[in-house]
Amino acid sequence: MLSSQTKDEVNAAAMYRLKKYGCNVDAMIKIPTAELEKLLCPVGFYRKAVFVKKAAEVLKEKYDGDVPDTLEDLCALAGVGPKMANLVLQIAWNKVEGIAVDTHVHRIVNRLGWMKTSTPEQTRVKLQEMLPRSQWTTINPLLVGFGQQICLPLGPKCDSCLCQGICPSVVVKTVKKTTKTKK
Repeated sequence: MLSSQTKDEVNAAAMYRLKKYGCNVDAMIKIPTAELEKLLCPVGFYRKAVFVKKAAEVLKEKYDGDVPDTLEDLCALAGVGPKMANLVLQIAWNKVEGIAVDTHVHRIVNRLGWMKTSTPEQTRVKLQEMLPRSQWTTINPLLVGFGQQICLPLGPKCDSCLCQGICPSVVVKTVKKTTKTKK
């Protein structure tokens, strides 16, 4: 829930702060929203505090403090969409219901010309049609890492990318030659 649109280091620091309060359903319900917002503020999306609290309350009331094991139940939680729900199912329950598509996966498959989609959800649907189910869990970590290190949203490192020979979106940096004028 916190990871959306946020760098891993910032998320890790937020989780460290949350752990001091006891990062569990009861603690998230108990902590005042204003205090939770302060803990999450560096994440850049302190408004996620409301989602965390609402989700914790539903988990307590409806699931006895446990994590739901269906895509539908996970997506019904405040602040949880298909990407997060699919990741939770894969990691917590070892269930593969779909591909977790975030902005990195969406950007990269479009840059590579595998598809032309406008949203991560459209990308998820097309990828699931395209890839065998056995690859659904591996595509996310592969492309997310690639998107964080090489195929950046701005200033992609095409010159060091192994896909530059096949990528239709490759950006070749040109070096401008300057000429000196004699006086």
